Amino acid sequence: MLKEILAISGRPGLYRLVKYGKNVIIVENITDKKRGTASSRDKVISLGDISMYTESGDKPLGEILEVIKTKYNANPLDITKYKEPEALQAFFKEIVPNFDVDRVYNTDIKKLINWYNFLINSGMTDFLPKEEEKAEEVKEEKKTEE
Repeated sequence: MLKEILAISGRPGLYRLVKYGKNVIIVENITDKKRGTASSRDKVISLGDISMYTESGDKPLGEILEVIKTKYNANPLDITKYKEPEALQAFFKEIVPNFDVDRVYNTDIKKLINWYNFLINSGMTDFLPKEEEKAEEVKEEKKTEE
């Protein structure tokens, strides 16, 4: 599910991939459902490809969002509680106890909270890939190794 949700640098919010075009992709804002395009010059990244640093490696964004959803019963977070750097660090320590303090910045945590709220408010709560998607990813990885 997160594979088709996109963050576009310089644009607020999150977008759902609608269709690929020539040198552009058609996207839909997950909040207001307005469609637009992103060109090949825009920095576009799928949320499914994002991970955050921990002391023992990287943790996929989907797993982190799932922990937040479980801890807060799939309710949106009050961003005003996390204005101070100490509050952001304490919040993230509860979610990912072994996160790398030197490599995960407060801006990353704020962005995570905003993305979580966008997804929850849009009714998207499946953050982990389904079994079929996992099997498909394994097949693709094997093809690229050959």
